[in-house]
Amino acid sequence: MKGPVVLLTDFGLADHYVGVMKGVILSRVPEAVLVDLTHEIPPQDVRTAAYELWVSYRYFPQGSLFVCVVDPGVGTERRALLLETEGYLFLGPDNGLFTPLFLSHRHFKLYALEVERFLLPEPSRTFHGRDLFAPAAAALLSGLPPEECGSRVSDPVLLLWPRPEPRPGGLKVPVLRVDRFGNLITAATREHLPERGFRVLVAGREIPFAGTYAEVPEGHPLALWGSDGFLEIAVNRGSAAEVFGPEPEILVLF
Repeated sequence: MKGPVVLLTDFGLADHYVGVMKGVILSRVPEAVLVDLTHEIPPQDVRTAAYELWVSYRYFPQGSLFVCVVDPGVGTERRALLLETEGYLFLGPDNGLFTPLFLSHRHFKLYALEVERFLLPEPSRTFHGRDLFAPAAAALLSGLPPEECGSRVSDPVLLLWPRPEPRPGGLKVPVLRVDRFGNLITAATREHLPERGFRVLVAGREIPFAGTYAEVPEGHPLALWGSDGFLEIAVNRGSAAEVFGPEPEILVLF
């Protein structure tokens, strides 16, 4: 492992949790480079964490290690996983957080961590970010091969991942994520839609397709390709989630 350690949690920054995780890693690997992807995942929102990880990891250098702790089942019998893909490693709970990575990678290796090997002395059952995943990250940074972290597994927990659904004349498009601006990020990509000539209906209302937000008057809705490559429903200087709700029916007709 030569890349940075990238942290993704739902811990927020008001408490000590993120800092202590970093402290555990740095106490064992002082030269480690630590990067915060985000700590503002809504509490226990595994699907949002999965989305944020999926659209972000490829912008980091090969050799990066992602430590992902959004873990409603902490302290239960749920497994702790190490996912190895081409050039990247991911640590996290077996609760579906890696679902889109599994779906988008043909070749990967998956291990169930040998938990007792990594736990800090006198571990808490409610803070595996500090007591399990941070020590495991430090061990990998120190040269422990992934295959020595635990046994190979092939049956991870998978989320029911939203996908566009065929409808007469087009597609019904589910919402994957509502961002902090109130934009509705859908599951449709350019692969799902024709290059041009399609219409977008949100809650029965046809809205224009544009290249960027300011191409429609302030307060007006639009559809566009967002920065992560998904069809997005937005309102210029407003919130599409407030106008249409967080999960309106979205149809793309062509």
